[in-house]
Amino acid sequence: MDFRLLGRVGAATGAEELQLGPVKRRSVLAALLLKANSAVPVEQLIAALWDDAPPTHARTVVQGHVSRLRALLASAGAGEHGVGLMTQGPSYVFEVPETLLDTCRFERLARRGRLRQRPADAVAVLGEALALWHGPALDGTAPSAPLRAAAQTLEEARLDVVESLAVAHERLGDRAGAVAVLQAEAAAHPLCESLAEALILALYRAGRRSDALDRYHRVRCLLADELGVGPGPGLRGAYETALRGGPMGAGGGGPVNLLPAPGTGPAPVPDARYEADARYEADALLLAPAGRPPAPAGPAPRLLPRGVRGFLGRGTELAALDRITGAGDGAVALVTGPAGVGKTALALQWAHHRQARYPGGTLFADLRGFGGVPVEPAETVREFLIALGVPARDLPDSSAAAAALYRELTARRALLVVLDNARGTDQVRSLLPSGTGSAVLVTSRIRLSGLIVEELARPVPLDVLGPVPATELLAAAVGEERVAAEPEAADRLARLCDGLPLALRITAAQLAARPHWRLADLAAELADEQRRLALLSLDEAEESGVAAALRITVQGLPPEAVRLFALLGVVPGPDLERYAAAALLGRDPAVAAEALDRLAGAHLVTEYAPGRYSTHDLVRLYARGLGTDEGALLRLLDGYTATALAASLAAEPGEKPCCTLPREAPADAPVRTFTDRSAALRWYAVERENLAAAVTAARAAGHDDRAWRLAVLQWPYVVWSVRDGWAPLLEQALEASRLLDDPDAESRVRALLGWVLTREGQLSEALAQLELAPALAARAHDPSSEAIALVNLAVALDADGITDASLRHVTRAVRLAREAQDVLTELLALQHRTHQLLARGDIAAAERCTAYALALDDHGVTTGLGALRRAALRLSRSEALLALGERDAAESCTRQALAEAASQGFQEGVNRARSQLEALGRPVDLPAAPKGGDRPVRS
Repeated sequence: MDFRLLGRVGAATGAEELQLGPVKRRSVLAALLLKANSAVPVEQLIAALWDDAPPTHARTVVQGHVSRLRALLASAGAGEHGVGLMTQGPSYVFEVPETLLDTCRFERLARRGRLRQRPADAVAVLGEALALWHGPALDGTAPSAPLRAAAQTLEEARLDVVESLAVAHERLGDRAGAVAVLQAEAAAHPLCESLAEALILALYRAGRRSDALDRYHRVRCLLADELGVGPGPGLRGAYETALRGGPMGAGGGGPVNLLPAPGTGPAPVPDARYEADARYEADALLLAPAGRPPAPAGPAPRLLPRGVRGFLGRGTELAALDRITGAGDGAVALVTGPAGVGKTALALQWAHHRQARYPGGTLFADLRGFGGVPVEPAETVREFLIALGVPARDLPDSSAAAAALYRELTARRALLVVLDNARGTDQVRSLLPSGTGSAVLVTSRIRLSGLIVEELARPVPLDVLGPVPATELLAAAVGEERVAAEPEAADRLARLCDGLPLALRITAAQLAARPHWRLADLAAELADEQRRLALLSLDEAEESGVAAALRITVQGLPPEAVRLFALLGVVPGPDLERYAAAALLGRDPAVAAEALDRLAGAHLVTEYAPGRYSTHDLVRLYARGLGTDEGALLRLLDGYTATALAASLAAEPGEKPCCTLPREAPADAPVRTFTDRSAALRWYAVERENLAAAVTAARAAGHDDRAWRLAVLQWPYVVWSVRDGWAPLLEQALEASRLLDDPDAESRVRALLGWVLTREGQLSEALAQLELAPALAARAHDPSSEAIALVNLAVALDADGITDASLRHVTRAVRLAREAQDVLTELLALQHRTHQLLARGDIAAAERCTAYALALDDHGVTTGLGALRRAALRLSRSEALLALGERDAAESCTRQALAEAASQGFQEGVNRARSQLEALGRPVDLPAAPKGGDRPVRS
């Protein structure tokens, strides 16, 4: 029989595992085994099961679990192995031979291994002890304080054995083995100083000096970040041994002295990996790497303010700063991002961890470019000179002389200069150190293009946090327990804060000040858009919070950019481009493009794709509160309408426009031009969400005449993606058209909606729309619209078989289109007429119908729906010819249809042509069809 605590708590008889049941029963067993062969009071078992106040029936619960354990042991024949669970007054005793308990075996092997004189024996025995572990101690038990403490004690005992095993490997001369043993454990326990100390020495003795120094700096940073303490004496001693080339121990080859002799330059560094390490150079305080100027006499300035507590994530950006500054040559890194995104926090986090690279010192200045009165560069230069040791009485009188002295003093120093909150390149230029061993870190809310061009600054853009790090930031601030208790509310808070660190920290402060609030309570408050920005302020009387940060950012932007920003709250869709911005402003697209670029430069909008800009919700809410001219939304709607009309004409040049602009819409609104139908269809696809949002906004604002137009003007794209959920949009348009009492609008919407529902297989709903559309079109005196409505009605009626009514509808549609001289609509009607004739078996009439249709002059329309209708008519003609026995003519007609269908990406036509060629027994040489899937032939 075997009992295990070193991993998942368990018990087994031979190969059969005892089914211990729930966590609390496993925890009772663990608590008893931890004090095997000793009396364990019931109160101790209760404390092991409940970390907080136990329930009133706790004693009964414990007794029940003990009773079940006794039954399990009895069924497993535990008595035969000397195992029993006894009651002793108010306590229980778990009697078990020590050989059956893995913790006892582990302790015995650990003692034996440490006493072995021969290193090989010690390695074997200690390895056997560690092999008893199968995961974290006491795994699978309740997370109570007594069990956590016991697990920690066992883990510390295991780590002692790990260190002893590493020593045994070193005694054996296997330094690589010592490193391997320690490395995995140090990664799992990064804050354990004794492990880090042992690993640093093992790496050094294995000839991996740069790795040893690197490990020290990693642990030092972790101790500072996580615990707020520095390395202890043992860890510092290991570092100094590796740094100074101290004794390596038996077989180590003797010490290596890397410190320069008095009065000489720095000694060469024998480990090339150390000299090339671009990520950590803290050792430059004692060893100046090649290419770095020597540190100045006297203490180096350290002007960094305290870093931000609770800094999380941003590993990608920190690594980017490492790469930029590691390149040398006076590198300049530029951290940019929106207000409140954490630029200063990132800069200080990185600078605190990397300032030891720069023995010349660390300079810091808040240039106050976005709050208060900006600091003059000359004032900052004077402060830097004093920090560099120039007495105040010796400061030059003129700004030019001070700047010259600053350049002279920084020429041979390795400095880190952090310039926070810069508004312009002029604020920064004179503060750049002249030495190539220095590095500069600048933060700004705007793109400092001049700094990028003139000083080759490398930008590091900083965006809002994703859902996971945003929630982690909340947890760090308010406690993991509160977040774990309400994970969905925490996710919602992160979304409502837009992942903006400033907003998240203010939210955490609100929760900390209200410990009785649930996270869901604050989420409900923040969901109110009218109050969200007010809640995301530390104090309404203070100039603090998200709104204040945004207001400061907007100040100083050009007037046109400020005006466009104030109009962003009007935009109903997720993004916009320069033509939509031009419509908002009522200005030329070039002016709008410049304003958008300035807003993007200030990180008030994000250019997420070339020429397309989006805003975060908090920015949009702030812009919405600035007030706007009442005509902005109408201008935007008219801009979308005019552009959609142009797109429909470019997509289907032979079709008659389905509507005109509203009478009061400006005729000179800025409109995008479309070179071909592909460009028009791409525009529809990209703008689909914006157009849908515009329809909703138009309806809410009472602009129903814009709402129905914006919906039906998308018909070319609806045709090519009919089964893509268009019904809700068209239902909004239908309601708008009914409120207008406009029969033309209502007939067009019903005809399009009914056709969409037909293609979706919702025939009863489709007929409810289509049966009304023709009469409405007749009231509007539009024969083409009536013809299309009749054809769409016939298509729906014919879904269950050809009817006399549908035949009459199509016959009337042909006549109406012919009288209106609308060739493309006549082709549509004839196409369905042919389908009806073939379905009824009237082959000769179908052949005559297709001959007549294909002879019509469609004014040279070779693309779009006109080409598709001709392809469909050719396929119907081929069927008729084949039925009449004219196989060669049928093949010729089919191949023409195949070429037309493939050129337009009409996959349904390609498939029909393939089938007909196979039926003819002819080879199928399919031309390559463009991607596009099943593209039906229009309403």
